[in-house]
Order: sequence, then structure tokens, then C-alpha cells
Amino acid sequence: MEIIGLYSGKLSVIGEKLSQTGIYKQSVEQVSVNEMGIVGDVQADKRFHGGSEKALHQYALSSYEKIIKRYPLLHKTAKPGTIGENISATDMNEHNVCIGDIYQVGNAIIQVSSPRIPCWKIDAKFKQPNVNQFISLHRLNGWYYRVLQPGNISLTDVFFLQQRPNTKITVDNMLRVIDGETEPRLVELATNATGLDPEWKKQLQNKYPLV
Repeated sequence: MEIIGLYSGKLSVIGEKLSQTGIYKQSVEQVSVNEMGIVGDVQADKRFHGGSEKALHQYALSSYEKIIKRYPLLHKTAKPGTIGENISATDMNEHNVCIGDIYQVGNAIIQVSSPRIPCWKIDAKFKQPNVNQFISLHRLNGWYYRVLQPGNISLTDVFFLQQRPNTKITVDNMLRVIDGETEPRLVELATNATGLDPEWKKQLQNKYPLV
């Protein structure tokens, strides 16, 4: 679980309406992170990206492979850093990362808080319709972290798992619960998962009021 990419970006515009976005990231070798994410990184719409519960975004390398297999013409454009993530690392994906996981990376400590929900800006950036839907359908969302201890993170730093309080609630299983595709026991575990973004907890309680 070694970092092979770190990405930070400035405010830009995207789409026909020139909507503000922070999806365009540049590769950097080292970052400083605090409770709001990478110092100097910009997120345009704090409702969906950024803030203390979505301070850092990681996207799986294997998900790019699946996107390119479905959309071969994106083989030159769909590469690490282009989904708007901050971190790319080997051997981490929605099936082996759990909600609430606490990792030390560099001298920072971060905790998985929720899946990312993709938006239309991915399609606009790649100039390819339905990539957003493909990502959602196959649960290739990526995930967010909150920062528990500020610090510096560099290329080649390694993720060290410190705690895993929710062994059953992988990011993939959380997405299944969000989509309503799972059994009541998993819904209960997901809704009460240690470290889950409080906003998601509230949404799941509303979605499954009897749990």
C-alpha cells in the first residue's frame, strides 16, 4: 500500500456553463495536510467535496483499469489523478478498505469516513457520457478521509493500518447499503459504523428507519 501519486489543484471551470471545479489536479511530490485536507488544494462545491469529513479523496488504481476496459478511447486520459482524487496507492480498493479504518501515512493519521459519490463533472472532463453512471453502477467510487492528525505525506510513503473497527463494512458494502442492495444485518452494521460521516449516518437512519 505505497503512495504512487499525490494531487493538488486550484480553482478552474468545467462544462458548458463554466461551473467552478477543483477536479483538475496536478501531481506533487509532497503535501501538508490538516483537518481540511491538503494545504493549498481547492474544492469548488463544499456540499459534495471537501470539508473536515471529506478532507482527502483516494481513488483505486484498479478502477481506472475497469474504466479503460469499458471505454478504450480513454486509455490516454483516464489515469491516476484525473478523477479529482488527492491520493493514489497500490493494492487499495473498495473491497479491502473499510469505513472507519485508521491509517498512518507519512506522519499524518487519517480515517476513512465515507464513499465518494461521483458527479457529472467526470463525464465533462473526459468528454465521454455515462462514465459517471458506469462508476456508480460498478461501485468504483473511491473514498474520503478525515484527518485525525495533521502532518506531511510524500510519494513512496506507505499506509500503515492502525485500527479497523468495522471489519464487515468495506467501502463496497457501504455502497451496497446506500443503494439498498443488502440484508438487514449489514444495514445495521453500516448505519452504526464507527467513523462513518455523520451526514451519511443520518441519511441511512432516514432510509432505514426500522434498523
